[in-house]
Amino acid sequence: MSSLDAKLSFITDERARAVLRRLHAEAGREYWKLLWIYLPYMPKLLSGRRLPWDRLQHAHDRDYLASSPSHGIFLYLQARALGAKYIVEFGTSFAVSTIYLALAVRDNGGGLVIGTEMVPAKVIQARANIEAAGLTDFVEIREGNALDTLRVLDRPVDFLLSDGYPQYALPVLKLVAPKMRSGAMVVNHNATGMRGDHVEYLAFVRDPSNGFVSDSIFMLGELSVRVGEYSSGSSS
Repeated sequence: MSSLDAKLSFITDERARAVLRRLHAEAGREYWKLLWIYLPYMPKLLSGRRLPWDRLQHAHDRDYLASSPSHGIFLYLQARALGAKYIVEFGTSFAVSTIYLALAVRDNGGGLVIGTEMVPAKVIQARANIEAAGLTDFVEIREGNALDTLRVLDRPVDFLLSDGYPQYALPVLKLVAPKMRSGAMVVNHNATGMRGDHVEYLAFVRDPSNGFVSDSIFMLGELSVRVGEYSSGSSS
């Protein structure tokens, strides 16, 4: 048994497991390409400065930028522990993390993952991957900018995965936060590794007046829990 098979052994659904094996293998082949793109920006990353995301995001229209198996399993476990029934995912890409979240919703007794993705070709492939995994009944992928597609959320949100481009992270959180139930969780994988791009985001989630308690979790990002009311008029 490979190390990936061992990690995915908790998934009893062979269809979903097979799709995840394929997607993780395909995403892994991006490593050297991504390293080449970001090598010139390492001084900025290491010193906590911002990257030019308005330009860089267009370099990734065909890339997975996927959660690792460990990140995916972490998302599954957190969503299961919450009993999450209604999950929002900002930054669906090819739906790798979406599959882990949909498995959690299904195993929690049913519900829905709302994904959002700006690149039309990725939306098509993400929906195909979800269908191949047998999880279509548990996922709705909305095409377009998350600041538009997430305006309508018709149930209290249990879990938010913030995994899109950094310049949208805080506006998306402020959009979704009023719809999050007490005890709901936010995971932002990128906030700790790209601190310079998330200064305002981190300040927001770490300010108790905004209704969150939050801290960084080594190698997993920023973990925030909704504990109070959020006012859209906050000065933060």
